[in-house]
Amino acid sequence: MTLSRYLARRFLYAYLMVLGIFSMLMMLISMVERVRKLAGTSVGFGQIVGLAALDVPESVYRILPLIMILSAMMLFLALARSSELVVIRAVGRSGLRMLVAPVLMAFLIGLFSIAVLNPLVAATEKRSAELTAEFSSGSYSVLSVSSEGLWLRQGGDGVQTVIRATRANGDATELFDVTFIASDDTGTPLSRVEAASARLEPGAWSLDGVKRWDLTAENPEATAIEQPKERMPSSLTVERIRNSFGAPSSISIWNLPAFITSLDQAGFSARTHRVWLQTELAMPFLMAGMVLLAAGFTMRHTRFGRTDIMVLLAVLTGFAMFFLRNFAQVLGESGQIPIIAAAWVPPVATILAALGLLLHVEDG
Repeated sequence: MTLSRYLARRFLYAYLMVLGIFSMLMMLISMVERVRKLAGTSVGFGQIVGLAALDVPESVYRILPLIMILSAMMLFLALARSSELVVIRAVGRSGLRMLVAPVLMAFLIGLFSIAVLNPLVAATEKRSAELTAEFSSGSYSVLSVSSEGLWLRQGGDGVQTVIRATRANGDATELFDVTFIASDDTGTPLSRVEAASARLEPGAWSLDGVKRWDLTAENPEATAIEQPKERMPSSLTVERIRNSFGAPSSISIWNLPAFITSLDQAGFSARTHRVWLQTELAMPFLMAGMVLLAAGFTMRHTRFGRTDIMVLLAVLTGFAMFFLRNFAQVLGESGQIPIIAAAWVPPVATILAALGLLLHVEDG
């Protein structure tokens, strides 16, 4: 038990060290990129630093499996150089038994990542997108999906319009059971329009089955107008609506199941979000597999030589598994393979490949 706690603590220190190094590198890269993108705007250096800090959690979170394999390599190489691996084997502890503590620690780090870091990344990514949109064009996301339906907003000529629809097609360019509420810049309601359906065309919404109320009249119902069709000017475009969906990573994993249900009810495809959810749930197993993979290449005494080659092979194999995970995720999002296969095959393949390598090089 004492040895297990010692190995787990050494591994945690190595992980935190590598995580800190990559966080600083990502901070510098993000600052340079922000300076390039926001050149010529009125954004100050302090705001750029703030935006870069908001980008760091998301950037680091995406490469956690690579950070994990580098941390495991650092641990096993340090144990090999100090001859602690020889001592551990001399007291009767096999290589596979010695890996229990680091693998368990990696699994717990994976659980902590999806339970705590994932919501933090979602919050910082969403805030970063809002501030970037504000600094760049002065506008926020125009689309929101909730259990009550789909919400859009548009503006122009001093009038802001809130749009609510019960459901929509895949890209929100055709709405059903829709309501338009227009107000001026002070928030005073001007008009209410209900339609059976609305289709987005260049520069306007084409409405069918329309009823309009003038909310500035003393009796809006008495002056209401019904007509079969109407065109309502709009500043929205298909690209702007599509960009407002955002990435699944901008939604906390705790809120993701409810958001997927809302997407289904609104008529949107939630396949991308389902793949992301399953991929996140599989992360602890991928983390554990990365530790096993690193051990298979680097858990050997330095007197055997070829350490540099083994380190290179470990890094290349880790990158290959990381690429396999991302590639499978893309295939899953496009519908080429089932969602479960896209999320769970890469971590299972990593664990099985690592165990096969360990059983080959270790005597048990």
